[in-house]
Amino acid sequence: MPLSWQLEQQHGWPDTPVAGVDEAGRGPWAGPVVAAAIILPADFALSGQLSVDDSKKLSEKKREAIFEQLVALPHGIGQAGVDEIDQLNILQATFLAMTRAVDGLAQTPAHVLVDGNHLPTWDRSATVVIGGDGLSPSIAAASILAKVTRDRIMRQLDAAFPVYGWASNKGYGAKAHQIGLAEHGVSPHHRKSYAPIRKILSPEDPI
Repeated sequence: MPLSWQLEQQHGWPDTPVAGVDEAGRGPWAGPVVAAAIILPADFALSGQLSVDDSKKLSEKKREAIFEQLVALPHGIGQAGVDEIDQLNILQATFLAMTRAVDGLAQTPAHVLVDGNHLPTWDRSATVVIGGDGLSPSIAAASILAKVTRDRIMRQLDAAFPVYGWASNKGYGAKAHQIGLAEHGVSPHHRKSYAPIRKILSPEDPI
């Protein structure tokens, strides 16, 4: 199903501000989970023959080009670090990152469209949208902001910890990452509550 403004319009857009929210990085073994929120204007359009879409469907080059245009619009970025992920669990840490992203908006949205199947515990007006990054332009834009931001963070971490291949695998359990763990052990940026990392730290404990 192509992207349309139907979900935004159901909640009064463009006469009232509607934000899209999405996250990146729930599955990786290392690095933060990042969320983004964005409010698109009524005349939203990208230059250079670009268009928003689910970030997973776009090349890295297109995501980066779109990102540079989106950051000029009202948006917020939030993240939860590995300590928060380990303390709260990944779902609650994701909700925390989403809350921080929405709180970072310069404009208060009348409604928030959240990608996924669970909503954070909010007192704000919000709707959860399964597959929202393929339905709503606002959520799709948020998915690009979150993905590019997190990829950049992982490339920065790779510069300090190059043995895990994070620049390419972004913290997922790829072969290079597994080899790095086997040869160099766990870094401060690994999620110690995740089973593959927990097994390295406590091999005698049942998973």
